[in-house]
Amino acid sequence: MSNTPGRPLRADAERSVRAILAAAERVLAGTPGASMEQIAEAAGVTRTTVHRRFANRQALIDALAAEAAVKLAEAIEDGHPETAPPLVALHRATANVLRVKAAWGFALGPAAEQSERAARTHEDIARRCVELLGRIRAEGVIAPDADLEWVRRVFYALIGEALHGEGGAGPVDADPDTLAARIVDTLLHGVGPRASG
Repeated sequence: MSNTPGRPLRADAERSVRAILAAAERVLAGTPGASMEQIAEAAGVTRTTVHRRFANRQALIDALAAEAAVKLAEAIEDGHPETAPPLVALHRATANVLRVKAAWGFALGPAAEQSERAARTHEDIARRCVELLGRIRAEGVIAPDADLEWVRRVFYALIGEALHGEGGAGPVDADPDTLAARIVDTLLHGVGPRASG
């Protein structure tokens, strides 16, 4: 959380860091070039407090990206991808991911992609996604010769489209469960006509 990994923070310091990260997400989502001073003001702390927790702006962005990646991993874990029926897990994880991505748009976007800590978490998320898709393939819902890494990439692209809409105009639909159903249906069945009977 702070830039001294491994050393636990006191409760007040932890609250301060959380307030700074929440403010950073809000401010940077609207103004990506915002200064540390603007973030401090939005967090209700002094600029000195922000600098005490984060050596520089990049350290703050790295921490923000790592925090958002953890939230994303928790959202997926809440879908129980290893133990729930695979289609149930996929739907639930998808709806949860949509919620997190909508709340952490800056931290999960291109501007925060350089964080090594976040990158490791995203690699683990991708691995777990492919494993879940493997469980779905084993049930015969995905073709046995499907390239699961490609399926994962298409899945991610559908989530991106659902969140950003045409030209980044915002969510296609505000309800994550409705969007999740649409994404999963498109991923698994495409857009061709359904077999009758």
